[in-house]
Amino acid sequence: MTSNAMPHPPHPYVGMWVTADGFIRQELLATGRYDEARGNRKSAYTGSYTVTGNHIDYRDDTGFTATGDVRDGILFHEHLVLYRQGDQRAKGV
Repeated sequence: MTSNAMPHPPHPYVGMWVTADGFIRQELLATGRYDEARGNRKSAYTGSYTVTGNHIDYRDDTGFTATGDVRDGILFHEHLVLYRQGDQRAKGV
């Protein structure tokens, strides 16, 4: 059986999110995985995520869970505030 279905574009939240100072960088991958770097520590946290509306549920590979919400183009992830990489609010990051 063949399909003419076009692949779905990635979720709009997929991509790199950064704190205003660029210290924390969280990449949401199209595969439903995330990779978070902190300072010089690459892949400080990795795991999976699911999106429901504007809410994100995270599950770290160690079993730790966290949540986030996207409002007005800003990702509020627990105590962090992250912006899309390149967003003017992210001080040139």
